Amino acid sequence: MTERTLILVKPDGYRRKKMGEILKRVEEKGYDIVAADLRTVSKELLDQHYNELVDKPFYPGLVEYMTSGPILAIVAQGDSVVQGWRTLLGNTQPSKAAPGTIRGDLARDWPGDEVRNIAHGSDSVESAEREIALWFPNLSNN
Repeated sequence: MTERTLILVKPDGYRRKKMGEILKRVEEKGYDIVAADLRTVSKELLDQHYNELVDKPFYPGLVEYMTSGPILAIVAQGDSVVQGWRTLLGNTQPSKAAPGTIRGDLARDWPGDEVRNIAHGSDSVESAEREIALWFPNLSNN
């Protein structure tokens, strides 16, 4: 079933020049990149994107990280892309992510800091639709 997902290459991925490798893996998996935009983001967009996390104690650190540099926002499309991309990303904690996954190969552990992560992928088709509408309103199905 063809789906779309939001992929974010976060500031650490930009700073460490990992965007090309991540885009390569998206394409090697057979997914189509239907939109991409390199941008800095506002706290307001992050508050909407991470609406279920805004009251968590780690949220201010997440906002600080996500606004610390450019983010490459991507919409990818393909058969079962939401779950496929999540599998390709690997475990959220790089030290627990399997070799061959993006987080296992490219991400770094940040001692005492769980908010930094090299990339994001929507966790469900519904989340993907909501997130795409926020980041790429011109592509929204709504």
